[in-house]
Parts: sequence; C-alpha cells; structure tokens
Amino acid sequence: MADAAATAGAAGSGTRSGSKQSTNPADNYHLARRRTLQVVVSSLLTEAGFESAEKASVETLTEMLQSYISEIGRSAKSYCEHTARTQPTLSDIVVTLVEMGFNVDTLPAYAKRSQRMVITAPPVTNQPVTPKALTAGQNRPHPPHIPSHFPEFPDPHTYIKTPTYREPVSDYQVLREKAASQRRDVERALTRFMAKTGETQSLFKDDVSTFPLIAARPFTIPYLTALLPSELEMQQMEETDSSEQDEQTDTENLPLHISPGWRPVALRKAEELVILRFWFGLC
Repeated sequence: MADAAATAGAAGSGTRSGSKQSTNPADNYHLARRRTLQVVVSSLLTEAGFESAEKASVETLTEMLQSYISEIGRSAKSYCEHTARTQPTLSDIVVTLVEMGFNVDTLPAYAKRSQRMVITAPPVTNQPVTPKALTAGQNRPHPPHIPSHFPEFPDPHTYIKTPTYREPVSDYQVLREKAASQRRDVERALTRFMAKTGETQSLFKDDVSTFPLIAARPFTIPYLTALLPSELEMQQMEETDSSEQDEQTDTENLPLHISPGWRPVALRKAEELVILRFWFGLC
C-alpha cells in the first residue's frame, strides 16, 4: 500500500465530494470521526504490507472497525450498569474483550511493536473569538427564584426611557410648499363636497360623473351686485352696530316728533338697500 496519509486523503476527498459541506456540529463530528477511522485503517494496511487498496475495501474495513469499537463500548456500558455504576472501568473493558474472544495478553506486545506507525493529530483550527459586547454599568444579578442557567438581565441603559421629538421645520421653502399643498388639498376637498351636494355640470354628455363642475348660478340682475354692498358687508355692518342697536331698543316707543336722524345708521342703510333693489327690480 502507498503512503497512509495519501490513502486517507484520497478517501477523505471522496467523502467530501460525495456530500455537501455541512455547518451542523453533529455532522462535522461524524465526518471527523469517519476520517480518523480511515487513517487508522490505512495505517494498519500499510503495516500489513499492502501498497494500494480500493476505495470500497477501505470503506468496508472502516465500517467493520467502527462496529467493533461500538460493540466494545456498548458491552462495557452494560457490565458497568450491571454492577450499579455509571462509568465503565478497565475491568469492564477487559471482561468485554474476553467475552468477544479477544486475547488480552497479546495487547502489551502489540502496543510495543517496532513497525508501529504514529498518527499525528490533525491541526486544530481555533474558533474565532467573538468580541464581547460593550457593557454600560453593572448588570443586575438574578433574584433567588430565577435559576442561574437563565440569561442575564440586559444592561442598565436599556431600561432608560429617552423620548424623541421631531424638530419643527423652519425652512422657508419647505413651509411655503407645505402651505400650498394644504391649500390645494382643502380646495379639492371643498370642490368635491360642493359637487356632491349641489348642482353640477359635466364636460361630457355621455358620462356625467367624469370631471364634474360646480354649476354656475347667474344673477337675474348681474349689475346689482356691483352697485349695492354684498350680504357679507351688510352682516359685518350689522355686527359692528349691534352694540348701538342694543342701547336703542326702545326706538319704537319714541315720540313722533323725533327727527329721523336719530334712527340707527344700519337701519337707514337697510331701508335704502330695500328701496334700491325694489327700484332696479321694477326697472
């Protein structure tokens, strides 16, 4: 047989090519144990004088060696438990080997053989050290009713409540854009409300619901609004003169010889407005 390391490497490469690289610790342990047994089998074949071996033969011998070691461990465990113990001792293993038909007296001479090959341990790759998280303050210990295997309490700074507030926008351009957007939204909402609640006109004869327009209500006398004050102005005038009207609530009981100039200004303006409307309406 060729060099044991070369044979073991070939067997290991075949195992790697036949299965995907696993990240599970149990699968990694199984692969490492299998490769170690293949190295041991290759060393025994080299000591026996073999120069080469097929992959199937090495796999069969590896499976036999693994079964043999597993049976020794199972039997030793059984003898250990039979004597009310939890861990096997050397005597349990010796009894197991004797029961399996192995001559125990030949073990010291076999261990001291001159052609024994020394199998070096595979290089151990150190696990990457995970940096410890930065801690602020001293963590609170567990109370007596919490078991020790439970995770620790978080850092003290995690219990601190820090409210956050949005800073008010002070940029002139952003404020102008926001005001214009709000004004546009209000106008659209008001237009839609008036279109739904009042009379509307449509640009299309077939589809009335598309692009509704607020119906215009023309005045019968359009030039009257230009000549006379509007109702809003009248209402404002009435509100400003309400205090004067309250003081003169007894104007109806005044004597007949009092001059018309004593009447409130708003009352006289209202009378003039009614006269003008009546006059232009007749004309």
